[in-house]
Amino acid sequence: MTAPTRRLLALGLAGAAALTALTATVPATAATPGPAAARAHCPQLSKDVPWYGDNRAKLQKMIDERGTCSAHPSPDHRPVAAFDWDNTVVKNDISDATLAWMVRHDKVPRPKSWRDTSPWLTAAADRALTRACGTGTPGRPLRTSTNTACADELMEIRGEAKTMSGAPAFAGEWNHRRTVPEYAWVPQLFAGLKPATLTAYAKRARAENLAAPIGAVQTVGTHKLAGYIRYYDQQKDLIRTLKAAGFDVYIVSASSETVAEAWSGGVGVDARHTIGIRNRVRHGRLTTTIAGCGGVKDGPGEAIPYVDGKRCWINQEIYGIKGAEAWRKQDPAHRIALGGGDANTDVTFVDDATGAHLAINRNKDELMCRGYDDADGRWVVNPMFIDPLPRKSGAYPCATKGYTNTDGSLGPVRRPDGTVVADQQDRIHG
Repeated sequence: MTAPTRRLLALGLAGAAALTALTATVPATAATPGPAAARAHCPQLSKDVPWYGDNRAKLQKMIDERGTCSAHPSPDHRPVAAFDWDNTVVKNDISDATLAWMVRHDKVPRPKSWRDTSPWLTAAADRALTRACGTGTPGRPLRTSTNTACADELMEIRGEAKTMSGAPAFAGEWNHRRTVPEYAWVPQLFAGLKPATLTAYAKRARAENLAAPIGAVQTVGTHKLAGYIRYYDQQKDLIRTLKAAGFDVYIVSASSETVAEAWSGGVGVDARHTIGIRNRVRHGRLTTTIAGCGGVKDGPGEAIPYVDGKRCWINQEIYGIKGAEAWRKQDPAHRIALGGGDANTDVTFVDDATGAHLAINRNKDELMCRGYDDADGRWVVNPMFIDPLPRKSGAYPCATKGYTNTDGSLGPVRRPDGTVVADQQDRIHG
């Protein structure tokens, strides 16, 4: 065999080998799914759970854009979704349910002094509670199951911030976009209990309220309030899908953190991802001191997860932003992708979301003004999933008094550029 012949043969064999190798790769390449096929295997919201209008599609689009099926998923920074709890993830209020259960079962510990529970508690409220509940050994349970007057004062102050005679229960100065005394007061009533004891009470209340039929009403003292709670199927499915798509999911609630932790596991959210009003613990027992945020020191509850306080707690606990900077709106890389809420107490963090703002319609002015204005085209407004409210009569007063100022006065709702949101009609309702 001549040298040229050997070279030709070698080239032919090499070419055949190369062709064989290329052919071997063709089936694998052809089987690689394109973007549409890949998206079909992304975590999907259940089509068996009803949403209003095209809200499911809007939320699914956000999940696809920001989750593991996005075109450029970040291996270092998981997207974050944050939800309020009461009337957002569940129907009705877990603070009311827990306090009501404790009052009906003589589990509220007597404080040394009612004025010790909150610096904003008025002298009139102190007198009303002392008169109704009597005096006795601090730390011992109040006999509220049989003392109707005591039960009534507790529930009226919690619900209406007034005594049974109509006197204001709280007075003084506080930032109305960072706290509200009657919200902080409920965890302060738990002072003296061990955290595990409060958890046990919350779980008993949870079991009772989940077992009660929808529409059930309970009587506490002479007060009548909702006697049932339900996890919303839509929110359970949304949280499941978000987690499957690589989101970190948090609960940010103005309920006691210990109480919220007793509930959040029902939607697959653990204690580390549950943020609430945080009592400080001393000698193994809860105290009236509430953890602060954004440079606000621990104290009577001046910076709870409430309106702007929810932004602060998200920035501090999730993104590690400390001091006064935690109160400020952050750049998109340090903001949540999805925020969900039902009330003005949630409006700041829901508005901060960069992917979708989920608003459950309970006719709350500022939240619904921003939802219906839909300045960035990413608002998702949905009626309550159980017993939704009918259409609100009249417009939301967005242009005049839809916004609560820090001193409690009302003013116009403004967009980031300072322009005023026009009054809005209620368009999405039961």
